Amino acid sequence: MSLLAISPLDGRYADKVAPLRDYLSEWALIKHRVLVQLRWLRAMSAQPGITHVRAFTTDEQILLSRLEADFDQATAERVKAIEARTNHDSKAVEYYLREQLEATSLADMAGSLHFACTSDDINNLAYALMFRGAIRQIWQPAARGLLDSLVELARSTATVPMLARTHGQAATPTSLGKEFAVFVHRLRRQLRQIDVQEYLGKFNGAVGAYNAHIAAYPGVDWLSFSREFVEGLGLTQNPLTTQIEAHDYLAELAQSVMRFNSVLLDLCRDMWSYISLAYFRQQVVPRETGSSTMPHKVNPIDFENAEANLGISNALFAHLAGKLPISRLQRDLSDSSALRNVGVAISHSYLALMSMRRGLGKLEVDSAALAADLDDAWQLLAEAVQTVMRKHHLPEAYEQLKALTRGQQITRESLHAFIHTLALPDEEKQSLLQMTPATYLGLAGQLVALAVEEAAD
Repeated sequence: MSLLAISPLDGRYADKVAPLRDYLSEWALIKHRVLVQLRWLRAMSAQPGITHVRAFTTDEQILLSRLEADFDQATAERVKAIEARTNHDSKAVEYYLREQLEATSLADMAGSLHFACTSDDINNLAYALMFRGAIRQIWQPAARGLLDSLVELARSTATVPMLARTHGQAATPTSLGKEFAVFVHRLRRQLRQIDVQEYLGKFNGAVGAYNAHIAAYPGVDWLSFSREFVEGLGLTQNPLTTQIEAHDYLAELAQSVMRFNSVLLDLCRDMWSYISLAYFRQQVVPRETGSSTMPHKVNPIDFENAEANLGISNALFAHLAGKLPISRLQRDLSDSSALRNVGVAISHSYLALMSMRRGLGKLEVDSAALAADLDDAWQLLAEAVQTVMRKHHLPEAYEQLKALTRGQQITRESLHAFIHTLALPDEEKQSLLQMTPATYLGLAGQLVALAVEEAAD
């Protein structure tokens, strides 16, 4: 961790976001540019219609594979040194690879690197590979890990009664697990949309019309060759573009992660409130300090940290989703700087996932606090009583319960006294008399089971 880092991602949180560096750093961008350049050279070698790139020997194929696989810090630094001279980051990769090939049996092929390419042919594929890797290999497993933690919490508290609050006021009881199940369902739905996200790529030249390609080889089926090359990288071809891939898929990805983040933000704030209400105790870590002046404090810092990072992530994603699909005429360079911040947005979301999972792992349910809230809330059964009264056509059912309970302190005795006055069948009356706030849970337990089953699919 550098104390001189401007961004907390590279300073305070450097160790926490370390897994993302292989996909979202400048090093990763150079690495993936190298990969695309080398794959393109090999693809041309295997294309019968392209005659100036000869077939490669087995040893030459191994050499190219090693150039790709052995990419390291020294390689990246050499590319950056070349960039300092050329002032062009993508061209610096080409020149670096030329250096490497010129010292081998592939020296005659060095001039075929970057053939018929514009910079974005390389860059858009490199970025798509980077973002796909970061999301699928790092972010999605973290999201699923958090979802698993929520599923377990929902399962273990499926029938733990809890006083619900609507508008911040005491409301019909629910179960703690059912409220977690709601978030499991919401997050799983958003995660499914991220799971099927396409990562698009284009490979069609300076203005997207294969002009140079046709000038050199009019007989090659460039539409098919381009599609095969893009799909061979595991991406989906975008066949119609200007000089740049339009980034619509990145806007879709940004908006999908934003929705996931927003559900997490909702959960963070609820967890903060439940801890404030003492429904949860937080495990004490002896070496930690909660407050610089109040020794007793155990603050919900993990959820607060997550809330902050989710907000930053969404702010960046919102800008990127609105900016990236817009480019003047056939291209402007503003997307280049914007694209470098997609990784920042992903990283802040990842930090939040880690914080929330850590926070959930510290929680212990305080059943006594939950029970105490419900034991003092017999007015919550007014809903059940008036609904049964309406079932049997008793007059002014809602109005009678409103007069009895609204703004009043209701006890078990006063509610039961009212129920005894009602002209209800004995079976219905006994059912209401046996009901308590803690047992008035509807189908909460079944709904938890539904969410748990859904998450397992």
